Amino acid sequence: MARRILVTNALPYANGPLHLGHMLGYIEADIWARAQRMQGNEVWYVAGEDAHGTPIMLAAEKAGKTSEQYIDDIRAGHEADFTDFHFSYDQYHTTHSPENRELATAIYLRLREGGYIARRDIQQLYDPDRDMFLPDRYIKGTCPNCGTPDQYGDNCENCGATYAPTDLLHPYSVMSGATPVLRDSEHYFFELGKFESLLRDWFAGRFTDGKPTADGSVVAKLAEWIDGGLRDWDISRDAPYFGFPIPDAPGKFFYVWLDAPVGYLASFRALCERKGLAFDDFLGVDSTAEMHHFIGKDIINFHGLFWPAMLHGAGMRVPTALHVNGYLTVNGAKMSKSRGTFIQARTYLNVGLDPEALRYYFATMLGPTPVDVDLDLKSFEERVNSHLVGKWANIASRTAGFLHTHFEGRLSACFDDEAAVLWTELLAQYEGIETLYESDEYAEVTRRFVAMADAVNGYIAAKAPWVIARDDARRDELQQVCTFAITAFRLLSGLLKPILPVTVAAAEAFLGAPITHFADARRELFGHTVNAFSPLFGRLDPKKIQAMVEASKASLSPAEQAREAAAADAKPSRKPKETPRAMTENTAPIASISIDDFAKLDLRVGKVLVCEFVEGSDKLLRFELDAGPLGKRQIFSGIRAAYGEPETLVGRNVVFIANLEPRKMRFGMSEGMILSAGDGGSDLFLLDADQGAAAGATVR
Repeated sequence: MARRILVTNALPYANGPLHLGHMLGYIEADIWARAQRMQGNEVWYVAGEDAHGTPIMLAAEKAGKTSEQYIDDIRAGHEADFTDFHFSYDQYHTTHSPENRELATAIYLRLREGGYIARRDIQQLYDPDRDMFLPDRYIKGTCPNCGTPDQYGDNCENCGATYAPTDLLHPYSVMSGATPVLRDSEHYFFELGKFESLLRDWFAGRFTDGKPTADGSVVAKLAEWIDGGLRDWDISRDAPYFGFPIPDAPGKFFYVWLDAPVGYLASFRALCERKGLAFDDFLGVDSTAEMHHFIGKDIINFHGLFWPAMLHGAGMRVPTALHVNGYLTVNGAKMSKSRGTFIQARTYLNVGLDPEALRYYFATMLGPTPVDVDLDLKSFEERVNSHLVGKWANIASRTAGFLHTHFEGRLSACFDDEAAVLWTELLAQYEGIETLYESDEYAEVTRRFVAMADAVNGYIAAKAPWVIARDDARRDELQQVCTFAITAFRLLSGLLKPILPVTVAAAEAFLGAPITHFADARRELFGHTVNAFSPLFGRLDPKKIQAMVEASKASLSPAEQAREAAAADAKPSRKPKETPRAMTENTAPIASISIDDFAKLDLRVGKVLVCEFVEGSDKLLRFELDAGPLGKRQIFSGIRAAYGEPETLVGRNVVFIANLEPRKMRFGMSEGMILSAGDGGSDLFLLDADQGAAAGATVR
C-alpha cells in the first residue's frame, strides 16, 4: 500500500540570499522526496520563508522598506534559486501568512488551556530612545575583563571572556547609541519539562512502530539534554517586534521560534486548500500518514525537544522522523568571503555551472549521520567530470550512433549470454536502491552507480563495437552489444533520477521510455527504438569554478573589504627567528609577571560532560565539566563561532582557570574560564590535555 508522506525542509530565514551551505540540507530533502515518489508513494513536499523577528524588522528599516516589502523581495530571490536548482516543492509559502497566524494562535491557546504556559518577569536591557528591549547582539560596550571597546553584550571577541550584558562597561545601544537601562518584562514560557515522558517515548519509537525517529547519534544527544534537565522555553518578545501578537497579551508577540515551525503546517494547509486535501489526515493525533523534517544539526534541540512536545500538547501528531545534515565546508575550511568560498547559490548559477553537478557532488557524501560535508572545488570538478561524463553519459555516446547508423535506432530482441550474465549482476547491484534512498544513504547509491557504470564501460571496451561495426557479418553482435549498453544506461538513469531530475529527463527523451518508478528501469527494452542521442552533461569548466570564487570575493561590501584589509595589515608575516622573544607579533612588549603572580592561577584539567548551545546567545556555549575533587563546574565560553558542533567536544579534556571569581550571567553562573588560543571569533582553538590526565588534575 502506498504511503502518505509530508516532507519539509528547514525554512530559510528571510534576511539574505541563499548560499551553498543552505543548499546542502535542502538538496538532501528534495532527493528524498523525489525518491519516495518513484516508489509510488503519495508525497507532499512543502517549505517556505521564516519571515519574523527583530533582525528582519531592523534590516527592513535600514533598507527603507516595510517589513512586508522586505520579506517579499527576499522570498522572490529564494524561490528563483530553488526553481533553478530544480526543487520539487508542492507548496512554497511564508510564515507571515494568514494560515500561519491562525495555526500558531490555535496551538498556543490549546497549550494555554492545557496548563503548559507559564508567565514570569525577567530583567532585560532597554533602549529608552527606541522604546524597545534589546537582544544581546544589539548591545555593545567595553569588555569588563580586558577593557576592549565595542564588544557584544555576551562575549568579548578579543579575550574570549563571557559575561552578562549588564556587566559591560559603558554599554550602549547599537540601535540608537543611548545608554540602556534595566527593566522588568513579563515573558511567556512553554513548560517543556512536563513532556519528558512523551519525548522519551518518541525517541524509543513508540509513535512510529519502532522505527527510529533520527540517527542514533542525534537521539543520544537529545537524550543527554533531557538527562540534564529540560528548561522552560521563552516563547514571547516585547513590542516593537515583527511577528504575530499573543492573544490577550497587549504588546507581546510570539517569538519567531514558536511560529517558524508552525510554518511547515501553514504551508501544508495552503496546499490542502489548493488541492482539496484533508489537513487532519496528515496532522491529526491519530494520523496514519508520515511527517519527515530535514534540518541542520544546529537546530536539533528545537526540532527534537520543543517541537514534538508543542505538537503533542496541542493535540496534534508528532513527527515521524528527523533527517539531520551537517555543515558545509569549502576546500576544507569554513566558508570565507575573503577566500571567495562563501558562495551564494545565485553566484554559482550566474557563472554557468550546472546545478545538477552540485546535487550529484553533495549526494556522493551524504548519509544518515550528520557529519560535515566538504566542497573541495578540485574534487568537485574531477568527480563530476569522471562520474557523469566519463562513465554515465559515455555509455550512450559510445553506442547510440551505431544503432542509428545501422539499425534505425532499433534495439535487438535479446542479450547474448555474456550480456545476460552481466545484466543479472547489474540488477543485483540495483536491488535495494529504494531502501538506500529511504535511509538517506545517498553516498552508497552513488558508490553503486560508479561500480555499475565501470562494469558496463568495461564490457563496451572489451567488445569494441567500433571494431565490430567494420565487419558486416557481425551486425547482429553489434546490435546486441549496443542494446545491452543502452539498456544498462537506462538502469543507471533510473538510479540517478532523484539526484539529476532534469538531466535524466533528457535521457528519457533520448530513450523514448519514461522512468516513472524505480521498477521501470529494471525492464529490458528489447525491440524498442531509441531517438537520436544528444550530449546530456557537459564537463565542468575549471575557469567557471574560478570565476565563481572571484565573483564571491567581489561580493564583499566596501566596508567588509576595508575590515579584511585592515585585519591583514595588522598581522605581519610570522618569522620567529627574526622576532625578539619579548615581542608579540604586533611588536607590543609582553608585560612580565613574577612566579608569584603565576602561582595565583589555579589551572585544572576538566573533562567535558555537557556542551551545548545557549538559547538567546549567538556567541556562547555552555560547558559542564567534571573537575574531579572540585566537583562539577558550569562555564559559559564565547567560542560558538569556532565550534558549531558543541556535541563533538563532549569527552575532551580542557584546561580551565578554577579559581576565577564566579560570574553571574543572564544564563546562569559561570564558574571559571576555559582556555583557548587564537585571534578570536572563529579563530579559536581549545587547549587540551592528554586523555591520561585525570579530571581535576592541576596544570603545572
